[in-house]
Amino acid sequence: MRDISTREDIELLVDTFYNKVMIDDYIGPFFNEIAKVNWGKHLPIMYSFWESILFGKMTYKGNPMMKHFPINEIKALEKDHFNHWVKLWTESVEELFQGEYADAAIYKASNIANLMGYKMEMARRLDNL
Repeated sequence: MRDISTREDIELLVDTFYNKVMIDDYIGPFFNEIAKVNWGKHLPIMYSFWESILFGKMTYKGNPMMKHFPINEIKALEKDHFNHWVKLWTESVEELFQGEYADAAIYKASNIANLMGYKMEMARRLDNL
């Protein structure tokens, strides 16, 4: 297997991952029912996000954390949800790629998930004060 090396590779990875998410019983409802994601708009944003994260190309403009707070207010985004997100992401990476960038994609996703899980928990605690 080869490593992630192009935007096309990122698009393949992101598409593979979100195809799993869309039908996943555990986290799919956050995307499909609560956020009502417009996949035609969301996927290109995610391509740019991961291109920025992995290759340092500043093609992503946005604040992913801020997009999650309103969802967290409707239904708690728990650490287990983010852990499951990482599991699906890792499966997708490992099905398609291996190498330095593939390892980085898994590592960075894990860090993102840990931070998101923590921030969502803190937001819920502050709401309950």
